[in-house]
Amino acid sequence: MFGLPSLLIENYLREVGFWPVATIGRECKLDSKLISALIERWRPETHTFHLPCGKCTITLEDVKLQLRLPVDDSALTGFVQSADWGAVCYDLLGEILDNIYEGRIEMGWLRDIF
Repeated sequence: MFGLPSLLIENYLREVGFWPVATIGRECKLDSKLISALIERWRPETHTFHLPCGKCTITLEDVKLQLRLPVDDSALTGFVQSADWGAVCYDLLGEILDNIYEGRIEMGWLRDIF
C-alpha cells in the first residue's frame, strides 16, 4: 500500500472533501482473488457486472456512498480554457446553463436537469 498524501496537500484535499478518497484502503485488506473475479465479470460495453444471479451496475450514488464524497457543490476539474463555456456545456450535456463560473457548474443544476 502507498503512504498517505503529502502534508502539503492534505488541507486542500480536506477542503474539497477528497480526503476519504486519498485514504482509501487504509483500514481494509484488499482481496486479490475477489478483485480478479469481479474484473472477469465486468462488461465495459454495458458498464455492468454479469453475475450468476443477474446483472449489477455501479452508479455514481454507489461511489458517493462508499467513498463518502460530497456531490452537492461545484464539480472538481482540472484547468481548462474555453472561449464559449455555453457551447462546451451544450456539446457535452445537451443543455445550456445560465450561470457558468469559470468553467464550473453547480451540482444542483446537474441533479435538477438530469
